Amino acid sequence: MKFLIGLFTGGLFGLGLVVSDMVNPARVLGFLDVFGNWDPSLAFVMLGAIAAHAPFIFGLRRRGKPLLATQFSRPPRAPVDSRLVLGAALFGVGWGIAGYCPGPALVASTRSGSAGILALSMLVGMWLHDWLVERATSNGLRMRKPTQVAHAPAQGVHE
Repeated sequence: MKFLIGLFTGGLFGLGLVVSDMVNPARVLGFLDVFGNWDPSLAFVMLGAIAAHAPFIFGLRRRGKPLLATQFSRPPRAPVDSRLVLGAALFGVGWGIAGYCPGPALVASTRSGSAGILALSMLVGMWLHDWLVERATSNGLRMRKPTQVAHAPAQGVHE
């Protein structure tokens, strides 16, 4: 059941990206060009998404537990470190150069060769990162695997 809900919501998200034209890098680059020919449409898409999502969040908080789990859980808070800052900077620079972030790149890869190359590069980069982390961990280097941090049980996290 969770798989079907994930498939449905992912498809709905992809459809929303296509309908809002957020798979068009020119639209995204126009939004980022605040000192030039600024296109505010991405801000309206974000506001619309927040307005559509907010009632569900407030309803779930009032309900006290999620629909498909026994309790709310979140990954533990991690400090802002150089890896986080570098990753955020790389993401922002890449978004500003290409006009794609991961979701729209995957959706656009079905109709655009450049988006397909970006999506493939993104998948290779994720695989390479996991391989390097696994290699560093198996060699006894002091690097915690991101999966150990992200999937650690949340303690006392209830909304």
